[in-house]
Amino acid sequence: MGVNIRGRSFLTLLDYTPQEIRYLLDMAKEFKNMKRCGVPHRYLEGKNIVLLFEKTSTRTRCAFEVAGHDLGLGVTYLDPGSSQMGKKESIPDTARVLGRMYDGIEYRGFSQKLVEELAAYSGVPVWNGLTDQFHPTQMLADLLTMEEKFGCLKGLNFTYMGDARNNMGNSLLVACAKMGLHFTACAPKELFPAPELVEKAEKIAEASGSTIRLTEDPEEGAADADVIYTDIWVSMGEPDEVWEKRIGLLKPYQVNSTLMKKAKPSAVFMHCLPSFHDTRTTIGTDIAERFGLPEMEVTDEVFESGQSVVFDEAENRMHTIKAVIYATLC
Repeated sequence: MGVNIRGRSFLTLLDYTPQEIRYLLDMAKEFKNMKRCGVPHRYLEGKNIVLLFEKTSTRTRCAFEVAGHDLGLGVTYLDPGSSQMGKKESIPDTARVLGRMYDGIEYRGFSQKLVEELAAYSGVPVWNGLTDQFHPTQMLADLLTMEEKFGCLKGLNFTYMGDARNNMGNSLLVACAKMGLHFTACAPKELFPAPELVEKAEKIAEASGSTIRLTEDPEEGAADADVIYTDIWVSMGEPDEVWEKRIGLLKPYQVNSTLMKKAKPSAVFMHCLPSFHDTRTTIGTDIAERFGLPEMEVTDEVFESGQSVVFDEAENRMHTIKAVIYATLC
């Protein structure tokens, strides 16, 4: 029986089977080939989507807008000051209004509960562009990138370095378990993923033939890895006071050339971006001045190396998001 996810929301990979994830990845490959060959694919002309952003973003906004335009969609972008959602109008009311006007809704912000509420009341597919708990559209881009580099997903040794209980740590744990990658979270114990999520992932991994490992030792975590992945140490919306403590906790987990040498020679470096690998940003400059740390979660040497596939990931956001939009609307 073929896969059909028309009308479904895309809120977390926990809601999707490995077969459905595979369907989206294969569709993304087709759209990527069409895009690169200049083949028009305006399959959704006459439909409209709205993008609700409580957190700003370069990749998520551009990926959704370009994907939408390529598919022939009308696209409306609403920043935090452009709607009454949660202020003068409740989430259920906002969802029901937008569901009458649009064929799909993207939300990027803070609360997973909020995006689930939008999905419950809107009557149209809702896509999670990022919450504090999950980042499923990034997962599809990451899976596609790894498959392009290695030719397969199942059996790869994947290591995540850093805050393993943030949205990226949570999402990568689930994605790897679903698709059969051996997942290692390498972090201080207080930044391990929530035990209840680990338990869910372990059950999923048992079915897919993969493993879940948590370790505090960076060398152990990096050993024999096919992929080393990291993320910024302080997420958008966290208070500025967090920096000092987070740097103290995570500095030993910085991805540098010494750490990369512990992985396989064929290993790749991944990052969802943005990255503080130098001081060419206001935050990077500020942290360097305050803490004497010119490179944070990854060194510039690794970020700019031949092992880095971060810009392939960034491009693949567009192709995989296009697949999600098309598959849930068509």
